[in-house]
Amino acid sequence: MSELTTQDSQPLANRNPSSGALDLGPQTFEQAIKFSEYLARSALVPKDFHGNAGNCLIAMQWGAELGLKPLQAIQSIAVINGRPAMWGDALMALVRSSPLCEWVIEEDDGQKATCRVKRRGEPEQARTFSVDDAKAAGLAGKSGPWSQYPKRMRQLRARAFALRDVFADVLRGMPVAEELQDAGPRDMGPAEVVPKTQADPQHYPQDQFDSNLPKWREVIESGRKTADELIAMVGSKAPLTDDQQAALRACTPAPAEA
Repeated sequence: MSELTTQDSQPLANRNPSSGALDLGPQTFEQAIKFSEYLARSALVPKDFHGNAGNCLIAMQWGAELGLKPLQAIQSIAVINGRPAMWGDALMALVRSSPLCEWVIEEDDGQKATCRVKRRGEPEQARTFSVDDAKAAGLAGKSGPWSQYPKRMRQLRARAFALRDVFADVLRGMPVAEELQDAGPRDMGPAEVVPKTQADPQHYPQDQFDSNLPKWREVIESGRKTADELIAMVGSKAPLTDDQQAALRACTPAPAEA
């Protein structure tokens, strides 16, 4: 059997004819939603995506635009301060795999990291990040990676500058996760702890769901949207419970008898 199918006989996965490997890349919007739900329930996805099918779906779309397979996108894209960003190693992999890249060479003399890159048809360019740069940015000695692995962090910062400047079209303007982490808010003392109340529900409020259900039923019955499309749309605001999802799917009209 060369493909896996759902109960409605739509293929969820195909085998790559060249390697025989299973390709889980969704081919339709409905398959993307279903795959996102599977990923969100998996313990193998990063915490930014666990339990959040909407984040999984958006990350897969970003990955598709960058040329990444769905699982590569989930592992390579992070959510930093509310923005999607790409880890430095994935940045390097994307650029090196592009036919526009001739070479990327990274060096560090103990005081300054240098990243030299060559784009096809253009002269070599280089970007640096030094110990003095780290001090000026308030990064030197900062708790965490900057105090534990300063050489590696200088390398990633020089890399980010070089690859984003020279291969902006390959990276589609995607920011670098390590850079966004460093640009986080300054420490302004202990934050006030606000206890969670009923005004902060983990799931879509049931009273609002009941109020909107007749309108959503009409949308599904008219064929303007499928139940899965509505689940993805509504779930982007707040996760739906299993019962709420089942209620929306129950709105799908039964197929006409032949």
